[in-house]
Amino acid sequence: MTKTDLTHLKTIEQRLLWLSHWMIHNANHIRPKADGIKVGGHQASSASMVSIMTALYFSALRPEDRVAVKPHASPIFHAIQYLMGNQTREKMENFRGYQGVQSYPSRTKDIDDVDFSTGSVGLGVAITSFASLIQDYIAAKDWGEGLPLGRMVALVGDAELDEGNIYEALQEGWKNDLRNTWWIIDYNRQSLDGVVREGLFQRIEQIFDAFGWDVVKVKYGALQRAAFTEPGGDKLRDWIDNCPNQLYSALTFMGGAVWRERLMEALGDQGDVTALLDARSDDELAELMENLGGNCVETMAETFDAIDHDRPTCFLAYTIKGWGTPIAGHKDNHGGLMNKSQMADWQRHMGVAEGDEWEEFATVKDPAALQKFLDQATFFSKGRRRFTDDKLPVPAINLSSDREISTQMAFGKILDDLSKGNSDLAARIVTMSPDVTGTTNLGPWVNRRKLFARTEQADTFINEKIPSTAKWEFTPEGQHIELGIAEMNLFLLLGAAGLSHSVFGKRVVPIGTVYDPFVARGLDALNYACYQDARFMIVGTPSGVTLAPEGGAHQSIGSPLIGMSQDGLASFEPAFADELAVIMEWAFDYLQRDGEGDPDERTWLRDETGGSVYLRLTTNPIEQPGKRVDEDFRQGAIDGAYWLRKPGPNCEVVIAYQGAVAPEAIKAAGAIAEGRRDVGVLAVTSADRLNAGWTAAQRARARGNMQAQSHIEDLLTVLPRNCQLVTVIDGHPATLSWLGSVVGHQTIPLGAEHFGQTGTIADLYRHFGIDAAAIVEKVRGLTPGRPLAAVVG
Repeated sequence: MTKTDLTHLKTIEQRLLWLSHWMIHNANHIRPKADGIKVGGHQASSASMVSIMTALYFSALRPEDRVAVKPHASPIFHAIQYLMGNQTREKMENFRGYQGVQSYPSRTKDIDDVDFSTGSVGLGVAITSFASLIQDYIAAKDWGEGLPLGRMVALVGDAELDEGNIYEALQEGWKNDLRNTWWIIDYNRQSLDGVVREGLFQRIEQIFDAFGWDVVKVKYGALQRAAFTEPGGDKLRDWIDNCPNQLYSALTFMGGAVWRERLMEALGDQGDVTALLDARSDDELAELMENLGGNCVETMAETFDAIDHDRPTCFLAYTIKGWGTPIAGHKDNHGGLMNKSQMADWQRHMGVAEGDEWEEFATVKDPAALQKFLDQATFFSKGRRRFTDDKLPVPAINLSSDREISTQMAFGKILDDLSKGNSDLAARIVTMSPDVTGTTNLGPWVNRRKLFARTEQADTFINEKIPSTAKWEFTPEGQHIELGIAEMNLFLLLGAAGLSHSVFGKRVVPIGTVYDPFVARGLDALNYACYQDARFMIVGTPSGVTLAPEGGAHQSIGSPLIGMSQDGLASFEPAFADELAVIMEWAFDYLQRDGEGDPDERTWLRDETGGSVYLRLTTNPIEQPGKRVDEDFRQGAIDGAYWLRKPGPNCEVVIAYQGAVAPEAIKAAGAIAEGRRDVGVLAVTSADRLNAGWTAAQRARARGNMQAQSHIEDLLTVLPRNCQLVTVIDGHPATLSWLGSVVGHQTIPLGAEHFGQTGTIADLYRHFGIDAAAIVEKVRGLTPGRPLAAVVG
């Protein structure tokens, strides 16, 4: 790197420092406040990263590299994009405002080139390792041949290392021979509530080393390294190495004169040390002491440039929080901001003229030369790095059965049928599971399509001729990624795979399976994946108290409400195999859609935008309804509900069920029909889509479109107003209880509200009041009409 290049990097660093901090200052102290509350923006956390990010973006990165920026360095990221012409002044001025630059980098809300959204700390770090795994997966396939292998880079706040998902990801990376991954730790030793404990870096080094990472410690900047070569420099270095974190931060805040006083007190008048200190003014001494490796753009650029391998690498970059600003080092600076007086003084110090605050090249002596340097920045040389890939045609999926079958078994059968074919869709499916591959019916798919690894690994049991239903052969062509039991890793891998079409330009169709109660265990990562608009199918199975012998710890109750409330995720709970087949065929297309957000006026759902899909399934085999081909059934299963038993004109009771309790609802309807007129049975496959369409139609009517009517309104408006609804689900009753509000029918909601226990399915259905007898009992006791006979057995 030439001296001119280093000069340009230093200029860029100072421009980014100013622009990021001015954007935050403008939002907090200049822009009118409608709410009267602090806007925030993390000036100090941004400052500690500015040298690292300057060296990274303008020296080290290539177009194929991808970066997850630590949430609190968002202002630096957007300042980079502003300098490169990829962000607007209007949005910068509206930082943290409506439709302005977002608080934390967002793929879906920001206009600039965000590779991975961040915000929930730790998740952005971990997803880079899984993105690297997906990159290797794609590159190993014939349809991914020629994919340039980039580095997946995470800019990591040191406090993020408190997040447990980091260590789960490290272990999974080791098992999968992780490569091409950089984690750059901003080791400023300060967090929201104080200063990080002494010696933490030693533990960090040991952990990364144990998982096969190279650890590069970047402790001293160029000024410090030069000073260490002077007489007395070794003593200064020893003092720096032994200085407690809290004291170093405090001295940084107090400045050069106090630095001199404390160093003289600690080191004494030793001639060479005194000379070293006396050769520098107070400002120069402060600059020297604050010139840690992570705050030296020259050192960071040299460090990055020295990496000539693809091994996973952790850079432990020592920094000063708030570096280069009046609040540097103060223990309260995480949430603190420069006040107006401090900003005015700092503006003069930075040489920015009044009125030039938003000028990209303010203070730059040779704008043309700097512009030329920016134009040659390798990372930005190929323009926007948000890709697309062609949609995959979806083959017809037909599965109906006259025998008893569970939805989990049907799911496995559908995938097995796909695995036998040669469709483009099947070639792009990648399945994954956290140690529950066999028990979630992925076994047949895996046996045919094998497991993925970059190098061949034979199944020892097969070689030793030991009988087993599982053929665990690892190969680069494999289409299943087996994970350890950590559910966070599952959802992070689904998120990374679900962005492959956009990040790598090659579409994969990720399908994950997990025991349904443990969806909640990975919920933060699930939300994170959906927030990024990743596209995947998650299958939660087995579910509910229907998993009777496993007991309360394995029986999900609230997961249907998770499915309803999670944005970007269409949630289904089919009861029958043919419903599942229809839904999965639709879902494989839905995962690939990327249209406009205008709702379909038939359902008022925004199906053209696409999204991810959640299937809540069960292991309980139930009698099937036989072959059904009518369009009302097919479209109803997709839209969320259809009449399994159509109500008559004088209908007094409708039973609306979702999922595994279908046989109980059907049995109860037969008994209730003996004493109530025209009984109907509504098969709900997706309370989520029914509710979303209903609320969307209401919004449309409120805006003047009085013809707007949702699918559930179409279904329920045919009922007399005195008709009673009984809703039943193996899950929380609130999932369906809202149905009574659609038109105004009295509703009796049944479901599970408390932890389950072991027993038979019949025991637990009876205990929670979701069996046929309980349904009949509720109708007998709460609705007018002739007495109903009790249901037996």
